[in-house]
Amino acid sequence: MNRLCDSMEPKVMDDDMLKLAVGEQGPQEEAGQLAKQEGILFKDVLSLQLDFRNILRIDNLWQFENLRKLQLDNNIIEKIEGLENLTHLVWLDLSFNNIETIEGLDTLVNLEDLSLFNNRISKIDSLDALVKLQVLSLGNNQIDNMMNIVYLRRFQCLRTLSLSGNPISEAEDYKMFICAYLPDLVYLDFRRIDDHTKELAEAKHQYSIDELKHRENLMQVRLQDERARQEELEKHKTAFVEHLNGSFLFDSMYAEDSEGNKLSYLPGVSELLEAYKDKFVIICMNIFEYGLKQQEKRKIELDTFSECVHEAIQENQEQGKRKIAQFEEKHLSSLSAIREESELPNIEKMILECSADVSELFNELMMLEMQLVEQLEETINMFERNIVDMVGLFIENVQSLMAQCRDLENHHHEKLLEISISTLEKIVKGDLDEDLPDAPASLFVDKDTIVNAVGASHDIHLLKIDNREDELVTRINSWCTRLVDKIHKDEIMRNRKRVKEINQYIDHMQSELDNLEYSDILD
Repeated sequence: MNRLCDSMEPKVMDDDMLKLAVGEQGPQEEAGQLAKQEGILFKDVLSLQLDFRNILRIDNLWQFENLRKLQLDNNIIEKIEGLENLTHLVWLDLSFNNIETIEGLDTLVNLEDLSLFNNRISKIDSLDALVKLQVLSLGNNQIDNMMNIVYLRRFQCLRTLSLSGNPISEAEDYKMFICAYLPDLVYLDFRRIDDHTKELAEAKHQYSIDELKHRENLMQVRLQDERARQEELEKHKTAFVEHLNGSFLFDSMYAEDSEGNKLSYLPGVSELLEAYKDKFVIICMNIFEYGLKQQEKRKIELDTFSECVHEAIQENQEQGKRKIAQFEEKHLSSLSAIREESELPNIEKMILECSADVSELFNELMMLEMQLVEQLEETINMFERNIVDMVGLFIENVQSLMAQCRDLENHHHEKLLEISISTLEKIVKGDLDEDLPDAPASLFVDKDTIVNAVGASHDIHLLKIDNREDELVTRINSWCTRLVDKIHKDEIMRNRKRVKEINQYIDHMQSELDNLEYSDILD
């Protein structure tokens, strides 16, 4: 059921092995010779065959980033690994190896055909990322639990399944169970499933399937709700106001405030806290709603900027294309005239004129690029001023609202201190109407103790407010800086790329002229 290490040494997947395999499978004859001379880039390889090579470990495949088909069957591989960069892989054959666990496939989101035939696998799992999976071969393994079949229900594209040679294939209900739980399956163990078998299987397992569908629907609803919550949270994070649409900040102030929680038992403090919380949450909601509106304005500003840049580049490119088209029309005509000319002085003169046309085109294209650079520089600078102003105004207004939160906290602190000292005086005089619970009673030793307790609670609250404000300001400033830096860097890269394109084109045209041989012309 598995391959053992025979007399051959276990092999390492190194560059030499990979180059040899690519060379063997590459184009032959003239194209193959050219490829060998110039070298084949691994990133250009679409199919790779590495079977029967005694490979023990998958390694060094990170350069094959565009690979579509990988054949690793009939080796001695023990672990699925080293495939994380092969995100374009569609077909993977790992049959006839010594693999015990399905793993290492999380990035292969485009995989459609997977063969793990003849290994040591006992459980079907860790395939969740393979949403496009159509063909799964797991025959001749050690799978013995029919519940593994239920796991495969999540793969909506799965049409072909092979499990023969596993302990579960010996079960009396094997075929019916699979047909019932995987109703979209077309082929099982290399045989087409007929409609009559599907109907019998559905009838036999109807109750269990209905119950499973109900559980799956509930799970799907929960997943959708969780996904919606996460998307909403990401939207709030983008606006830098997450968790400000409620009492989260207020609750966090008391989460670690043991003294404040003790003081909440004092007579009159419950009503004070309730009023404080209501006002505090209103301010948080104001920050939250303001943040979402400002985020929408920033998005509009960024979208408008991106559209302006795109239009400017597109218009500039169109002008460049027109100039090149005009040049090429004239250039081809000039080359034809040169070939028809028999007088050498005239040929030399015409070549010089063509060379002058090439230089003129270069100057025109570079002038266009310089105009675009100046236009985009002005647009970028204007956007930078606008976005910095928007961020500055947002921070200023948020800080003003946060100051209101601090004012509320200061007011609450004063009121709480008054109640605490008044309670202490009543305790001393014996005028307190009812005994305090043990928790707050421990604070009423003397005035210093109660003042320190109220002060400690106040400090915790202010620190929470300050930290949330600092976090918001730091994050939006960092976002603004990164955005502006990226825009400037992208423009520099665009300009360099365009200048390189112009130079390459002009060099090519000039090279054509330089290589023009008089003997060929005269012939």
